[in-house]
Amino acid sequence: MSDKIIKNAMTVDVEDYFQVSAFEPYVDKKTWDGLEHRVENNTNRILDSLAEFDTKATFFTLGWVAERYPLLIKRIVSEGHELACHGYEHIRVTEQTPDQFRADINRTKKILEDLGGNEIKGYRAASYSINSENLWAHDILAEEGFIYSSSVYPVKHDLYGIPDAPRFCYKPIDGSDFLEIPITTLKIGQKNFPCGGGGFFRFYPYIFSKWAFHHINADKQSAIFYCHPWEIDPDQPRQQGINLKTRFRHYLNLNKMEQRIRNLLTDFDWDTMENVFIKGGSINSG
Repeated sequence: MSDKIIKNAMTVDVEDYFQVSAFEPYVDKKTWDGLEHRVENNTNRILDSLAEFDTKATFFTLGWVAERYPLLIKRIVSEGHELACHGYEHIRVTEQTPDQFRADINRTKKILEDLGGNEIKGYRAASYSINSENLWAHDILAEEGFIYSSSVYPVKHDLYGIPDAPRFCYKPIDGSDFLEIPITTLKIGQKNFPCGGGGFFRFYPYIFSKWAFHHINADKQSAIFYCHPWEIDPDQPRQQGINLKTRFRHYLNLNKMEQRIRNLLTDFDWDTMENVFIKGGSINSG
């Protein structure tokens, strides 16, 4: 018997295996179209699992993927999921000027809205790359019609994070209803431990992640889980020449990920970001 307490937000960052930030030094963007694409099939597998468990999710999608797989976008929307923006080609906000960022999100928003037929309200930065040095991104997102961002990870990490950011939903702009909805962490002592998904979810034993989500829900807070389509694909082409840390992070426990997601779908209640945090009015600071 599952112990379901409160609705959480299930999210998928729709990008292919070769588009991750860690592969930037090894894979030239100009070669992307010539590589084997696996994102459509892997995303459809996730959609199949969500349909089986009658669960809705938010799909933060690259414009690059949407242009090449319009039927995938139409399926996401037609099955009642939320379509959201992940930028055009996975460029981190830390690598963009404000003008470049504005152009990027507008380009992607238009692509997704044209294909999906719905207003795009949410945004997630590539590799959670909104940090203390580029908080101007929140202002631009609000100016361009976005309602929320889920781009801050309140942890200390070598690639991203704002360790002292609020752990739960907050308004980053004075006088605006625009929301930042951080990735889920568990506070133990004075430290925030990442437990929202991705590589950390593959690294920890499932029992720890289950305990962490139960702990957060017991405090009447909604958690966010995120995954990538490539994470359920242990047969993806292996990138050559990458360093040991990158190899460990990217390929760890890919063969276990799909079943672990199914376990989450059994053990907890899930919905879209919009339904949990916007329509549900969940503004819980902490």
